[in-house]
Amino acid sequence: MQIEIAVQADDELYEAFQRLVPQLTHNNPPPALDFLRILLREDSSTLLVARDESRRIVGALNLTVYRVPTGIRSIIEDVIVDQSARGQGIGEALMQRAIEIAKEKGASNIALTSNPMRTAANRLYLRMGFQKRETNAYQLKL
Repeated sequence: MQIEIAVQADDELYEAFQRLVPQLTHNNPPPALDFLRILLREDSSTLLVARDESRRIVGALNLTVYRVPTGIRSIIEDVIVDQSARGQGIGEALMQRAIEIAKEKGASNIALTSNPMRTAANRLYLRMGFQKRETNAYQLKL
């Protein structure tokens, strides 16, 4: 397994997200190729991909590091490991690399949310030292 920063939005990356996103959510469609190109140009975002021994993309996550008046923050979103590759440490490897990058960029913490039904993912986050926050999470659909 290899973890790398995606630097080019090509057919391979597009096809990987067409396969991976439906395994994460049915609320949002997989990204279009143009959307991936824009995402990779964002200075605040780092898209990580995991490749198996045959170089096939089998996982991904997005790390966003941003400045606010009270410091440098980060958030991990869209952690996805292909069903065929789960249980092999890919999610943990993606998370470890994201943590390293967030530290390098000066972030004081990393936030993430996870659907309670994703029990394996939630166990991983707790095992890696993430703490469940007692907070009110709000969302406004636009």
